[in-house]
This record gives sequence, structure tokens and C-alpha cells, in this order.
Amino acid sequence: MPFYMHNLGCARNQVDSEVMRGRLERAGYAFVEEPAAADVIIVNTCSFIESAAEESIDAILELALHKARGSCQRLIVAGCLPERYRQDLTRALPEVDVFLGTGAYDRILDAVRGVAEARSGCLLPDPDSIRPQSGEAPRALVNPHSAYLKIAEGCDRHCTYCIIPKLRGRQKSRPPAAILAEARRLVHSGVRELVLVAQDTTHYGSDLSPPTDLAALLQELAPLAENTWIRLLYGHPESLDTAVIKTIASHGNICSYLDIPIQHASDEVLRRMGRRYVGKDLRLLFDRIRSTIPDVALRTTLIVGFPGETDSDFAILMDFIQAVGFNHVGVFTYSDAADLTSHRLPDHVAPAVAKRRRDRLMRRQQEISRRINAGFLGQALPVLIEEQPEPGLLVGRTPFQAPEVDGVTYVHLPAQAPEPPPGAIVTACITDAMEYDLVGKPV
Repeated sequence: MPFYMHNLGCARNQVDSEVMRGRLERAGYAFVEEPAAADVIIVNTCSFIESAAEESIDAILELALHKARGSCQRLIVAGCLPERYRQDLTRALPEVDVFLGTGAYDRILDAVRGVAEARSGCLLPDPDSIRPQSGEAPRALVNPHSAYLKIAEGCDRHCTYCIIPKLRGRQKSRPPAAILAEARRLVHSGVRELVLVAQDTTHYGSDLSPPTDLAALLQELAPLAENTWIRLLYGHPESLDTAVIKTIASHGNICSYLDIPIQHASDEVLRRMGRRYVGKDLRLLFDRIRSTIPDVALRTTLIVGFPGETDSDFAILMDFIQAVGFNHVGVFTYSDAADLTSHRLPDHVAPAVAKRRRDRLMRRQQEISRRINAGFLGQALPVLIEEQPEPGLLVGRTPFQAPEVDGVTYVHLPAQAPEPPPGAIVTACITDAMEYDLVGKPV
């Protein structure tokens, strides 16, 4: 039976989709590239913010047309959208045959086969009831050369703007042996970059018995393949300790790259967000990182327009990103919803004001990024090749460019030069620099 899978949302969602697809293929189902050719369509959804929920619903409605006009016999919706809105979705989207919550990914075969329990239409077990992914779980990688490696699920923090603990449950770290087993299998299959992800990556291992930590995990991962990059996403300022920073500095195949979403820099806004640090703590943290890893690339994520954010708070944030000089910044406007603690805070910011602040912040960051990228002119950098859109042109990423969220590096090949295949790591001399992207030629 042919099936089609449509994934939305973050890197963690992509791992879930790859595991579901792997389970189906192992059971004999055939993945197809076009929904029109599928008997079963699966949509893995996101609902972290309002725009993500809207995108998920739009995708469901568009793909549901294949039930009326095409060969699709079964439409399955999985992930955060059914977990957040639960039974309301069954009434709002009668086109869907089965909804799978975040704790029901292991029921994908039942949902596709339409076994008795799955006919209820909504499988929403407690997210904490699902066991962490084993090291042998099958996965069908979207990118055969760069793979996300999920090291934990859920989150123990209670930020006032965040729905993740409700959708994913408490933190559940995978045992180190399971992570190492999966990493070995991925490297053996040809993966050249392992990107470690979790809701709170740097808090890894504190819930295990006996407890462990991210530094210990990295010390075991790094020797598995010296030619495979290891990258960290989704760190937290409170749980990023000196041991992790020193471990990154001491291993050449761990990218000198840290993604640490700080959300804001104003002490008052951080307090309202439920973040237990202040701007001074952040400055000390980034100074410590740079003193240990001088060539580190820093990425962060920010929220503007949070309830109570004043012009003065926003000015503090603008000054902060100028002072720190992040390589990459993602900026969101605050997304409100009735099931968030922040919804009950006073002094909500008008959406138009929040948008203007976002635009101003991004313009400031473009200037910073352009200046930092210009510093790479003339340097020879390793580039992981991902695709060749046209003859003589390669597209890849340096160690300071994470997949999907940062810029890319274009490599122009000389005439008659051999063309490295996707997955190769080439050395390129940087000849041009833009706000987000670099251009180079092979050395």
C-alpha cells in the first residue's frame, strides 16, 4: 500500500516522521513522493505558535482533497495539533480518519491498518507513557548526509509562553547506549553530520538513573567518527555548563557552534516569561563561551511583543544583540493563546507594534551578520555539500551554518573540475559574503 507523509514543524518533528516512515517501510508499505499516488496520507503537525497551527490545518484540508478526488483511502493526522486541541479536532476536521497524539507515534501501524482500537478516531495516550526511542528504531532519513539525533523528549521547565510541557510531557532522556547505537548506525549509513536535538538539549541526562550529562555523552559520541560533524541545537542558558563548553573546544569534529535561545535580554521581560536568569547572567555566559571557544558561532532565538514589553525593554534587547554580536538570530512575535500562562498577563502588546519591533531587530541583525560574514573573505573553510542545483554550482554549509535555520555556502566549480557528490566535505576559499550566505570556490 503506497503512503505519503507530510511533515511540519521543528527538527524533533522530523525525527518522529522519519521513525514513523521507517516503521511503515519495514512493515512493507511503500513511500511515494506525491500525495496523489498514495492510498494513505499522514500529516505530522505543529501547533507551537498560532501560525504553525494554521499552517497545519491548511495542509490537512489541502491533502484531504485527495480523499474526495484521488486514490487516498485513509487520512491520518499526528503530532502536536491533536495533542493540543484533542477532541475539538475530531469535530472540526471530519475528513481525518485517525488523530495520533505525541504519545502515539508507535501506533502508526495500527492507524494505517485501521485496527479496532484505532477506529476510535483519536489516540491520545499520556506523552509520558511512551518509552524513549530505542537505538534500533528504523528511520527513513530525509537527508542521507545530515541527520537529527534526538537525545531527549519533553521538558521540565515552565516558561509562561510555552506549550511544550503540555504537548510533550516531562523530560525523558534517552539512555546513552541507545543514542550511541543509533549514532553508529547513522554514521555507518553515510551520515556526515549528527545534529543533537531535544527540547532542552543541555539539560540532557539529569532525569536518568544514575544521572549523566551532555558533556559525558559528547565525550562518547565524538570518537565514533572523526570525519562526522557533531552539532548542538536548542541549548538553555541555565543548563549549559562549563564542562560542555570545554568538551566542544577539545574535539575537532564537534562544531564550534552553539544554539542558545535566550528569548529576551530585559530582566523584567525575562521574569514575566518565567526564565530564571537576567541579562547580566547572559553576558557572563557568552563571555565564558568565547573565552573557551574563540571561533564559536552563536545562534539565538528571541520573542518580541511579549505582554508588558515596553519601548525601554525593547531598547535593552537591541543593545544586547549589538553587544554580543550573534552570528544568527531568529525572531518571533509573541503568539498568544488562551491555554498559555502568559495569556493572563496584563499589558498585551499590539500586534502592529510587535511586528515593527521584529522588523527593526532583524534589520539590526542583518547588519551584524553581514559584518561577521565579511570577516570570512579570503578564508579557506570546510563545506558539507548538500546539493548541486545546476552544473558547476554546489550548495552546502560550513560548520557555523546549521541545516534549515542558517544561511548556506555556494561553491562555484571551475570549468572541467570534478564535481564532489552530496555528502562530500570540500575546502572552499570564500570570495563573497552576504547577510546570511557565503560564496566560494574550491581550494
